[in-house]
Amino acid sequence: MTKTLVVLAAGIGSRYGGLKQMDPMGPSGEFIVDYSIFDAVLAGFDNIVFVIRRDIENAFRSIIGARTEKLLPTKYVCQELSNIPKGFSISPERKKPWGTGHAVLTCADMIDGPFAVINADDFYGRESYAVLSRFLQETSKNESQYCMIGFILRNTLSDYGSVARGICSVGPNGCLESIAERTKIEKKGDKILCEEQFLSGEEFVSMNMWGFKPSIFRYLEDEFHHFLEISSNDSRAEFFMPDMVNKLITKRRVSVKVLKTGCSWFGITNPKDKFGVVESLRDLVQAGEYPRDLHA
Repeated sequence: MTKTLVVLAAGIGSRYGGLKQMDPMGPSGEFIVDYSIFDAVLAGFDNIVFVIRRDIENAFRSIIGARTEKLLPTKYVCQELSNIPKGFSISPERKKPWGTGHAVLTCADMIDGPFAVINADDFYGRESYAVLSRFLQETSKNESQYCMIGFILRNTLSDYGSVARGICSVGPNGCLESIAERTKIEKKGDKILCEEQFLSGEEFVSMNMWGFKPSIFRYLEDEFHHFLEISSNDSRAEFFMPDMVNKLITKRRVSVKVLKTGCSWFGITNPKDKFGVVESLRDLVQAGEYPRDLHA
């Protein structure tokens, strides 16, 4: 059985003002995704699929791809606006990709076993990959059993502005019951404010680190078709993975185990977040968690 890591790297990074996935962060010029690949290899993933955009393909392959190909079999797929079912049209105003659900769907022809999904510009921590890999191994024959790595809200906030997070409701059996997208979550002193309400900070949130089986593709295909029927002319609408998972849970087609991890997530939403990411990676290197140069 092979386990694939799908890395979503087609985002535009409008708030950041550039390509976060190709901005050096580590002490020797590493990108965040370099650390993700390093951890995934240690966790036993067998191959990588990068979801990218056509306009960054050459640069991505020559820099990030060249590094990854030395470690694992590596494939690439371009998430393109034109990759939609026949009978639908694209709004002339639309510039951004169709969303994370569509990004995963583009990988359907490249995956035939259990797989994980992550964002290229998020740091999830080594234990998260180990926990996720073990789950996929142990449940490989159960096509209706998915998983999500759950992070603690207060460990995912920015010091430089508000963020949006998927707040999770988890049942007594440890399975996901729902995800509610909440926007404008920000620190206010020692408190956390969200749309004029205070949160405890202990809530589980989804940071788009999932474990799926190939059965997800037929669900994605059906739901994306339905999404386009409603929103194909909306230049800002996106087909998000959390919305897809919510629907599958509500219809009781799958169960999604929320896997706890002691790792702290960090990433970049606002430009000033980069300073904290650089500092965090430096601290991990100094603590011996990672070599100073991942590619030496």
